[in-house]
Amino acid sequence: MPRIAPPRTVPEPLAIGDALRMSEGLARLGWLLKESSRRLNLITPALPGALKRFVSAGTLDEEGWTLLAANAAVGAKLRQLHPRLEQMLAEAGVQPSKVRIKVLSPRA
Repeated sequence: MPRIAPPRTVPEPLAIGDALRMSEGLARLGWLLKESSRRLNLITPALPGALKRFVSAGTLDEEGWTLLAANAAVGAKLRQLHPRLEQMLAEAGVQPSKVRIKVLSPRA
C-alpha cells in the first residue's frame, strides 16, 4: 500500500518587527531606516514651512546620509541650507554628519 504523506502546513507569517530581530541583515536595515528618519527629524526645524513636505529621508551609509528633494527647486533650496543642515547633525552628535542632496526624477 502506498505511503501517504502528511499534509503540509503553511507556517504562520512573522510580524515585520520579529523578522527584523531574527535576521542580522534585516536588523541592520531596520536600524538604518530608523536612523535616516531620526536625521530627518533633527534637520526639519531648519526647513521653511512649505519645503518640509517636499523633502524625505534617503539612504544612510558609512560616508553620509542622502536627503531627497521632490524637484530641482527644492534641491536648490536644500543646497543653500546644506551647511546649516550638516551643522545641526554635528551638534546632535550624529556621525557621519555629511549630507548628500539628491533630486528625485519626475514620474512619467
